[in-house]
Amino acid sequence: MNDRQPEKLAARTKRFALAVIRLYGSLPRSIVSYIAGRQLLKSGTSVGAHYREARRAKSAADFISKMEGGLQELDETGYWLELLAESGLGERAVIDKLSAEVNELISIFVTIARRTRTN
Repeated sequence: MNDRQPEKLAARTKRFALAVIRLYGSLPRSIVSYIAGRQLLKSGTSVGAHYREARRAKSAADFISKMEGGLQELDETGYWLELLAESGLGERAVIDKLSAEVNELISIFVTIARRTRTN
């Protein structure tokens, strides 16, 4: 990873969090949307926070642990996006785009964690 990659990933995870916030704001006003949306909001916005924490880790093991925390949040975000899509809540194109980004971020986080483990 070159010197600029961590900043690019930090910016990408922040853009992702902002897109999750916008999706949450666009959901219909109902108790179901509120509950599922809040769960999505919590997990989707914490991905970037985990990555920021990882960048300031005290050791390789601490870094991996924080990256794995981000992976758990990404997996949970994917779950809530699936529920929103399958229940017909939210704009499908937006949900599909966020789901694709979840999958890409998972791949990136897994690759980073694996490379850190082997080094």
